[in-house]
Amino acid sequence: MSLQFEGIPAAPGLCKGKAVVLTQEKIEWAGRDIGAAGVDNEISRFARAVEIAVTQLEDLSRQVASTLGEAEAEIIGAQSLMASDPGLAEDVTNRISQELVSAENAVQDACEEQAKMLEGLGDEYLAARAADMRDVGRRILAILTGATDRAALVGNLEPDTVIVADDLAPSETAAIDVANIAGIVLDGGGRTSHTAILARSMGIPAVMGLGNATGSITSGDLVLVDGNQGHVQVNPEPGQLSKFGQAINLEAIRKRELSLLKNLPGVTADGHHVELASNIGGAKEVSLVQDSGSDGVGLFRTEFLFIDRNSAPSEDEQFEIYKEVLSELAPKPIVIRTLDAGGDKDIPYLGIPAEANPFLGLRAIRLCLQEKGLFRSQLRALLRASSFGTLRIMFPMVADIHELRAAKREYESVKAELESEGITVADNVQVGIMVEVPSAAMQADVLAAECDFFSIGTNDLVQYTMACDRGNPAVSYLSDPFYPAVLRLIARTIEEGHRKGIWVGMCGEMAGMPPAVPLLVGMGIDELSMAPASVPRAKEIIRNLSYEDAKGIWHKVRKMADRAEIRSYLEGLVEIGE
Repeated sequence: MSLQFEGIPAAPGLCKGKAVVLTQEKIEWAGRDIGAAGVDNEISRFARAVEIAVTQLEDLSRQVASTLGEAEAEIIGAQSLMASDPGLAEDVTNRISQELVSAENAVQDACEEQAKMLEGLGDEYLAARAADMRDVGRRILAILTGATDRAALVGNLEPDTVIVADDLAPSETAAIDVANIAGIVLDGGGRTSHTAILARSMGIPAVMGLGNATGSITSGDLVLVDGNQGHVQVNPEPGQLSKFGQAINLEAIRKRELSLLKNLPGVTADGHHVELASNIGGAKEVSLVQDSGSDGVGLFRTEFLFIDRNSAPSEDEQFEIYKEVLSELAPKPIVIRTLDAGGDKDIPYLGIPAEANPFLGLRAIRLCLQEKGLFRSQLRALLRASSFGTLRIMFPMVADIHELRAAKREYESVKAELESEGITVADNVQVGIMVEVPSAAMQADVLAAECDFFSIGTNDLVQYTMACDRGNPAVSYLSDPFYPAVLRLIARTIEEGHRKGIWVGMCGEMAGMPPAVPLLVGMGIDELSMAPASVPRAKEIIRNLSYEDAKGIWHKVRKMADRAEIRSYLEGLVEIGE
């Protein structure tokens, strides 16, 4: 019987193959309670299991680095740090000694408690860390009990296999033999999970969040996976199979066409230029920027330097990373965002108290202005690296002019300090802000007078404007940048920025949405920064568009009052899913 499922398009591409349904073996052990005399033995068993887990993860990380790259290897490397975290060891040891429970129970309870805490913070990135925590816990439990390692099975499947599972841990995904796996279909997961990130790096189409595909699909079923749209067909009719085969052929042609645009500029048919940049989270992603044909980096996220460690990175450590990125991409401009953490992105060694509303709390520039030692160390590292390329520094979550002025005072103080030490600082460093708080958009004229550029962060701008938690499925319909109120704030930001003579870009998710590109060009956006893989499609849209037509699109949209009408109109202008 033919079946169809709709899920989350987690990794792009089309494929067909035979299903292999993977079930997760339940790890079992003899008992929970131990006597006081057994405490030392259980603690020793746990310590030995951690040693083995760390060795396994370090070996896997090296394997991933050689096959996929350093950025992907860091996902597994982070799990190694989790496994060896002194905080986890202390928690497990305390549970064993105080509750008199086995090492297995202590590990299970400690890891699950930590995972639930991460999930409860309402941040997509931290939700991915929760999956990592459970993966680490399961690995340690498997070592303690001698349970079967599912990763070994994943790495030895037949060619043209579509993996169907409730979920797939990052370490299991990393063990996949790319030559044999056609696609991935999961009951759980989503686009921001580390499994999805690895699947995209491997070029394996994936659809996630299907709910209960494992209850309906049987090993051996023929499965068609559309990772572009999130569609899954099981045992298709002959006509469906033929149509899907044609779609696979067309996709191959499209990829070849887009690759031809790599070295061409993002210029409209009537000569209007739009800078197309990439968002990256580490120095190891520089090759993705180069391969995409990007004009530079519109968002370098620095928080990844500060997490999964026990202390802040030193000034010299940061300097080397910034220097590497700037020099490898010179003379292309690199926008580096200062630390955007705190509240929802917890950094334990900073000792930030838990907050009832972390998205509205001590985070981003607010945190940096409180933790001035941390902020100045980062600014020193950035300015020391400035002579190695074209540096643009961006302050996140600026809500008012006093925050911008305070941040600039620290910047100027650090600059003067370095120059007094005889350290060269480039004279062309631009300083700008992310416009992601409605108050910043509403007073864009005031802020534009005192900075060099704006970059609109639509993810948070939508959340704050529409008063919706983007991680809450019950209000997910409000998490959409095409609401008229959001579009008006974007337009106002661009207009006021231009009125004051500064350039305005966008680095939120909206920048890489094909339906949004003509609209944003028509609004007058100067730069669009997105995932490197999205750059070729955005470039194609821009090159097939006239600036005058784009302005007409915005003129028409600004008269629309309904989000659904706006989306429908814009989606009709571009072909989705190519």
